[in-house]
Amino acid sequence: MRNGLAVLGVLRPAAAGLVLAATFVLSSCGWEAERRASAMTGGTPSLGREKIRRYGCPSCHTIPGIPEADSLVGPPLTKIAGRTYIGGVLTNTPENMIRWIQNPQGVDPLTAMPNLGVSEEDARDMAGYLP
Repeated sequence: MRNGLAVLGVLRPAAAGLVLAATFVLSSCGWEAERRASAMTGGTPSLGREKIRRYGCPSCHTIPGIPEADSLVGPPLTKIAGRTYIGGVLTNTPENMIRWIQNPQGVDPLTAMPNLGVSEEDARDMAGYLP
């Protein structure tokens, strides 16, 4: 048993080191993803999450990373960045996403999505956050 305990004693620090290394790599990946999103939208994705909450988006949409955003009034925004169209009418580009967030009824007068008076800066942050 002593050998087994000695091995466990050696493995625990090694396992802890692997967990720390994995955490660093994953957080670096997150940082890189945020940097890319910021470059594409001109916004600050880390601020987008709170702005999405402030404008009430969770009351209609399911949005990854926002636990209370689990509504199905509007379409789920899961993997929205990989979709071809926004609102069924706009080609999915960062600028079009910002345009849609700011004035969806200006793009499609028949959309059920309301105009929430989102500023351009807030729309850029929100678009940068959406996956």
